[in-house]
Amino acid sequence: MEISWSQVYIPLGPLWLSALVAALPIVVLLGLLGVFRVRAHWAALAGLATALGIGIAIYGMPLPLALAAAGYGAAYGLFPIGWIVLCAIFVYDITVRTGKFEIIKHSIASLTDDRRLQALLIAFSFGAFIEGAAGFGTPVAICAALLIGLGFKPLPAACLSLIGNTAPVAYGALGTPIIALAGVTGLPLQDLSAMVGRQLPFFSVLIPFWLVAVMAGWRGLKEVWPACLVSGLSFAIMQFLVSNFYGPSLVDIVASMVSILSLVILLRFWHPVATWRFPDEAGVQSARRSGSSTGPDNDPPLAVPVMMPRPSLAARDVWIAWMPWMVLSFLVFLWGLPQFKNFLNAVSLLSLPVPLLDKAVSRVPPVVPAPRAEDAIFVLNWLSATGTGLLAAGILSGLLLGLSPVILLRTFLGTLRRVRFSLLTIAAMLALGFATRFGGLDATMGLAFASTGFLFPFFSPLLGWLGVALTGSDTSSNVLFGNLQVISAQQLGVSPLLAAAANSSGGVMGKMIDAQSIVVAGVATGQQGNEGEILRYVFFHSVALAALVGVMVFLQARLFPGIVP
Repeated sequence: MEISWSQVYIPLGPLWLSALVAALPIVVLLGLLGVFRVRAHWAALAGLATALGIGIAIYGMPLPLALAAAGYGAAYGLFPIGWIVLCAIFVYDITVRTGKFEIIKHSIASLTDDRRLQALLIAFSFGAFIEGAAGFGTPVAICAALLIGLGFKPLPAACLSLIGNTAPVAYGALGTPIIALAGVTGLPLQDLSAMVGRQLPFFSVLIPFWLVAVMAGWRGLKEVWPACLVSGLSFAIMQFLVSNFYGPSLVDIVASMVSILSLVILLRFWHPVATWRFPDEAGVQSARRSGSSTGPDNDPPLAVPVMMPRPSLAARDVWIAWMPWMVLSFLVFLWGLPQFKNFLNAVSLLSLPVPLLDKAVSRVPPVVPAPRAEDAIFVLNWLSATGTGLLAAGILSGLLLGLSPVILLRTFLGTLRRVRFSLLTIAAMLALGFATRFGGLDATMGLAFASTGFLFPFFSPLLGWLGVALTGSDTSSNVLFGNLQVISAQQLGVSPLLAAAANSSGGVMGKMIDAQSIVVAGVATGQQGNEGEILRYVFFHSVALAALVGVMVFLQARLFPGIVP
């Protein structure tokens, strides 16, 4: 029996009251994770139960549709998101098993022993390349694992990877979020790309400074400000140029490569006067200073001169050690090319309508211009999925490093066994997000943001931030709230192009606190069960940066409207 249902956005009369009730699932999830330190899968299940209860009892969503939405989200959590996490950790496990990661560590140390500069190279610049090529949690998984291998403690490795993976997100996966935003709003793709490229470069300069300040404090930041400036400014300049004069597809790829190259060249001629290391690293003297803490750990040490013995490495050994990551980068980029992806989809794509749910839920005005039945298609693109590219990178790298197929299979099964509970957690988190989306709870919160009148340009990026925090994807947030941004802007006399771009620019700051990213970071650093610690570490930074985006968009709307293409 077919069931159809139209969403209701203000079920309790006043919008503010409906918005408060709609926010309860997120409050439950974040509260249990961050305050009561409940394990992530239990927190997700509690949030899911809350969302289902509110959707059914208050919003009037039929029970079969609510359960189908949750099942759809759980399936999406396992594929493609969980598939990416599993295969990214598989590549890392191969490098560890073959002993090549020790050579990688020493080769990076040959550039710099300083943990601050290593974080800039890996969490910001290299992470931006992976984001540009793949997106969907891949950079967090890979960069966090790399930092762990270099000797970073698990919590900083996870949190620095999350903070670093912000500025590139709007142009991730070869510009997918901007392309999706243009598709749902009908605004010109090049104008949207240019407008976002006139917002995010300010934060591309800021993020490296923010990243170092979080890990080493202001005193530690002062000692490496030239590296932060070179890393961020080179990225920001190319981000602006490519987004404004070419388009969204290659923004992150070009900007990250220029950032990496610029930082490497700088380190050939300049090093900080003192090398900063973590306080508990063996053989390193450090001095703690009194004052405020920069995170959940103790205060960072003073940077002190450190002479680290470096083994002599043959160039051939270094190239071989880095080979899996070069193969990974090439294949991830190849898998992201539309032409190659379309070729793989032609022979492998399966589009499966979700039983009961597909076309059964309708979004209605004012969230969309006209009533629209929501698609619920589970795309099983098992060959063109980014995770499959990562799996191919792992298999190819393992064979080139001399591992037998049997050893590769054992390694993969070991990786699967290690992350099995985290995969279930990701499934539960995405079930919560999809139940919220199909139940209309997210749209109620969006309407509350859109009702802020004169201050709407400030809250417009925060709506994008909320969308990413709920869905785990800037692309999904743009699809979810892009039309609402345009409609609200037209009613309030604000440029629709500015508001739509703000949705994507603000959304990137929600990437570090969405449930999917938190779980991925926990898996990559072996902190399953400690997701609440990660959330507490990054939550303030996410909110603060989102608010700064809001201030910038408000100024662009009210004082500098000429910046809009």
